Amino acid sequence: MNRKELCATVDHTLLKQTATWKEIQALCDDAIAFGTASVCIPPCYVRQAHEYVQGKMAICTVIGFPNGNNTTASKVFETRDAIENGADEVDMVINIGMLKAGEKEYVEDEIRRIKAAAGDKILKVIIETCLLTDEEKIAMCEIVTRTGADFIKTSTGFSTAGATFADIELFAKHVGPNVKIKAAGGISTLEDAEKFLDLGASRLGTSRIVKLLKQEK
Repeated sequence: MNRKELCATVDHTLLKQTATWKEIQALCDDAIAFGTASVCIPPCYVRQAHEYVQGKMAICTVIGFPNGNNTTASKVFETRDAIENGADEVDMVINIGMLKAGEKEYVEDEIRRIKAAAGDKILKVIIETCLLTDEEKIAMCEIVTRTGADFIKTSTGFSTAGATFADIELFAKHVGPNVKIKAAGGISTLEDAEKFLDLGASRLGTSRIVKLLKQEK
């Protein structure tokens, strides 16, 4: 895989609490220069970023981030607000506590409602794999497949661990053909990025790939 093809899979990401508009501008500039799939940014910057990139870059933002235990109504509102502000893609965090309590219908209904609010925009479902058993991960593959969401995503990058090769292999075995896979959190080398893609991911959530490519130049 050449560098251009690799960049086209990257959601160039900056979600830290201290992120400033100046940093978001720089993120957008790098994303455009390197041809990434999107920039993934905090909701408060979506409108500014949408106006700043002028259609040159897809804008992705996060919903119920990073813990996922907001009410469904608040997540639906966040989704609608983000799209009104210009978001092209939304990455939502599931209610992990509800899943672990066996409330699968709650989790599935919430994703369906957020998908309805997102309309034709891309919806990625973050399940925070580091907090789940393999049985729960498989259940989420099945739920995400049924809801019509576009992607299942490993991690927020704000919990105890990020993406693993084993989780991508597990997803690839259990998601339906309508669901793509996003690996996120802790992707720190070009070699690891390519391995995640080889195992079945089609998006990578990371800030490091572009930084590494800038160093190469």
